[in-house]
Amino acid sequence: MGLGPCDEAGMRQADTDSGCADRLKPYVLTVAILGSSMAFVDGTVVTVALPAIARGLGAGLADLQWIANGYALCLAALMLIGGAAGDRFGRRRVFALGTAVFAAASLWCGLAAGPGELIAARAVQGMGGALLVPNSLALISGNFPKAERGRAIGIWAAWSSIAAAFGPILGGWLIEAGSWRLIFLINIPIAVVTLALAFARVPESRDQTAAGGLDWTGAVLVAAGLGAVAYALTVWGETQARGTGLMLVALAGVAALAAFTWMQARAANPMMPLALFRSPAFSVANALTLVLYFALGGVLFFMPMTLIEVHGYSTSLAGAAFLPFTALMALLSGWAGGLLDRYGARLPLVVGPVIAGLGFAALAPWPVGVSFWVGVVPAMALTGLGMAITVAPLSATVMNAVADTQAGVASGINNTVARVAGLLAVAGFGIVVTSVFEQSATALAQTAGVEAAQAMTTLSFAGDAAVTSDAAVTGDGAAIRRAALLDSFRSVALIAAGLAIVSAALAGLALKPARQASSTPP
Repeated sequence: MGLGPCDEAGMRQADTDSGCADRLKPYVLTVAILGSSMAFVDGTVVTVALPAIARGLGAGLADLQWIANGYALCLAALMLIGGAAGDRFGRRRVFALGTAVFAAASLWCGLAAGPGELIAARAVQGMGGALLVPNSLALISGNFPKAERGRAIGIWAAWSSIAAAFGPILGGWLIEAGSWRLIFLINIPIAVVTLALAFARVPESRDQTAAGGLDWTGAVLVAAGLGAVAYALTVWGETQARGTGLMLVALAGVAALAAFTWMQARAANPMMPLALFRSPAFSVANALTLVLYFALGGVLFFMPMTLIEVHGYSTSLAGAAFLPFTALMALLSGWAGGLLDRYGARLPLVVGPVIAGLGFAALAPWPVGVSFWVGVVPAMALTGLGMAITVAPLSATVMNAVADTQAGVASGINNTVARVAGLLAVAGFGIVVTSVFEQSATALAQTAGVEAAQAMTTLSFAGDAAVTSDAAVTGDGAAIRRAALLDSFRSVALIAAGLAIVSAALAGLALKPARQASSTPP
């Protein structure tokens, strides 16, 4: 590529040769985007594949939730330690290790013979993602000066978000072209390219002041706490499983998370330095991330299944429902990266979530058999516009609120918050969906006097054929089933819309206007 001295092992000269460093920046950005995109795609591509996985492996609703949450749990629980490891041992080194683990786990997912094996493989995938995701953003912070970082992060955020949104589209196409297993196997060639570029063109960077070991006790506590809470929320949706034992599991999870927080305030090398939250901008940005990504996570998980099970969409068309979202993210997210410098964080972080909330609300009026162009495109376009305005300024706010030496930790915390939001959304919205389905199906069945529909008052999305297949429940029973499923998704959409407005209010009330923010250093 004509890089000259930049071809030397380790790209050591990039530290002192500004021309060499400039020539390496496109490679750094490309590697960061490729790595994070793999992890983000696997967080969303599974949603459109769940009905096919359920049929292929005989999985029920709880299995489907854990196929999503096994990945999200390990990603969320270990991302903080992944960011800290990069700061201490080298961001490129830890990023590469995460990419290799992710690729190996993807192969295991593609070969899984049952739901339990797939859940285990997804958990290992999450471990790899926890190493590569925070260090992808930290690579940018370590190789771009602050004057250029906002735009670089905007490009990274745009392409990473596009990848996440493109996941269901890619998944639908791969499933119809071959098998659901292809959604995992496609990661392997991408990982090979990412690793080759990382070792050939990305300089190593680390926090030279970092010392001591990693906080493994904290990692265990946060994993146990999140796992227990997610398990309790998931099982709570199964009416027959509710009881004292489940409450004890939930309380144990909360206690583990409280112990984690207590230890972080006293640990010599905490994985989540609580001092970072003394920055109002950092705290507000993470609170906004939690609320908004909780809303988005619930919609992204249940919408593809609703389009397939209720509206009769093919898998590829259900995936294509994300095209308006993806297109607007692609067109506008790079531009939105400059909004922070121009208007400050407050304006885009108020306007963006409000527009996203309108998009969520527009999903609620969908009738059975909704038209792609009349119902899906406008709602998803609004959602995409809102998220495009939000994502880049949100990421830049987090990174600019901390010192450069803490880039990996800050990235890890914010990504962890986003992943925890998605984890809790799948489990928490599952309770809403199950409860609304049971009530709606029972009421509709009683009104219609259809005895066959009584078998559908326990929800199992694309799992048990007896309750989800129109071949098993025909006529009025099938119509009642579709109407009850649609009522469930409407509840998800309306709750998500409300949460998006809450996130906008957080930014509006807690962040400083642009003029005040510019006069106060972070």
